[in-house]
Amino acid sequence: MRLTTKGRFAVTAMVDLSMRQTRGPVTLAAISQRQRISLSYLEQLFGKLRRARIVDSVRGPGGGYKLAKPAASISMAQIIVAVDEPIDATQCGGKENCGDDDKRCMTHDLWATLNAKMHDYLSSVSLADVVAHQQRKPIAVIKDCRAGENSPDRPPAVATEKVAA
Repeated sequence: MRLTTKGRFAVTAMVDLSMRQTRGPVTLAAISQRQRISLSYLEQLFGKLRRARIVDSVRGPGGGYKLAKPAASISMAQIIVAVDEPIDATQCGGKENCGDDDKRCMTHDLWATLNAKMHDYLSSVSLADVVAHQQRKPIAVIKDCRAGENSPDRPPAVATEKVAA
């Protein structure tokens, strides 16, 4: 499978956008900062996502991007394909010229079947599914345990506890 950073970053940015768009359009600069993805790279990806009618852009003050349709109707496969990311485990790109003398290799059917399974799976997972899963994850919160528990010979203690988002 050749899922490169292009597909991974597109999915990550779309999850970020979907989680925050209830407060209005989301800027690429904000996504870039939160997800540590280059702003110019996000601009390229969102241009493709906009042309695929997955996101809409909003111009002017308070502008940014929003989903063009409900998150439940956007699949992971749609996002990945929109940014020109092939979901292909074959070496030949499906052309069946992967073996010696440009003929089909012995394992072509195995990889072609894997392609179909990957596409089926990514088509079955919606953006809303990924967002819901992300929102159920616990997040680490740093808790300052110094109040009243330190002695001069003991350093301040800092503990983490997990809380639901």
